[in-house]
Amino acid sequence: GVGKTEAARQLAKVLGIHFLRFDMSEYMEKHTVARLIGAPPGYIGFDQGGLLTDAIRKHPYSVLLLDEIEKAHPDLFSILLQVMDYATLTDNNGKKADFRNVILLMTSNAGAREMTSPVIGFGAEGDASGAERAAKGIKAVEKLFSPEFRNRLDGVVGFHGLNQDIMEKVVDKFMQEVEGQLSEKRIRLELSEAARQWLAEKGYDPAFGARPLARLIQTEIKDVLADEILFGRLREGGHVLIDRVPEGEPEKEGMLATSNLTFHFVTTSPER
Repeated sequence: GVGKTEAARQLAKVLGIHFLRFDMSEYMEKHTVARLIGAPPGYIGFDQGGLLTDAIRKHPYSVLLLDEIEKAHPDLFSILLQVMDYATLTDNNGKKADFRNVILLMTSNAGAREMTSPVIGFGAEGDASGAERAAKGIKAVEKLFSPEFRNRLDGVVGFHGLNQDIMEKVVDKFMQEVEGQLSEKRIRLELSEAARQWLAEKGYDPAFGARPLARLIQTEIKDVLADEILFGRLREGGHVLIDRVPEGEPEKEGMLATSNLTFHFVTTSPER
């Protein structure tokens, strides 16, 4: 909810290499770990290879993200030690996958509770409390992962909660994606500052971070625009200004008002 997975995805995009993501909640049981390198001889799926080794052989230049690593079975960490030591992994068929050109990232929620808990003691909330929270987060990571595993990591990066300014930038990113999807239909979007601030405020939850924002944009903006594209004023393209609902202002021609936002339509198709 604070952008860990998205940061990995953007890193791959900037570097121009493939992005591979494995959800570690799918590898909580001992037998599921074998799927990454392939089933042992005599077991079902022996001839299919491993999901991880096959993916790396197919995309030797990639950003590999192991999401929520703390949920994985301990056997997975033994596999990762080999990868981090020798940059290679052998599957059940004896074929080696080369990890020398792979950037290995792992996300974890370890320490999240400690970093967001109030600091006990005197003094204002400032740099000292921030450093103290970071130290508490690192200590939680040290408790969860073994020393031999931690020593093979190049670094640990802590992610703080999102404030209003950052959330507004996240809104801009989401809206750029929406506008990119609509560009083929010759539709241009413009978001007012009031609507931007409202989306940033309502799209953030302290427990879930920015995850509710995608759902909010879907229900408040995308669904409305979809109806207009299919049946209304945007069938031939146009320009849409999205604003907050002014109190007491009646709906005017060329305007659609929902309970939270107003949509001002200019149906003249934009120039190509």
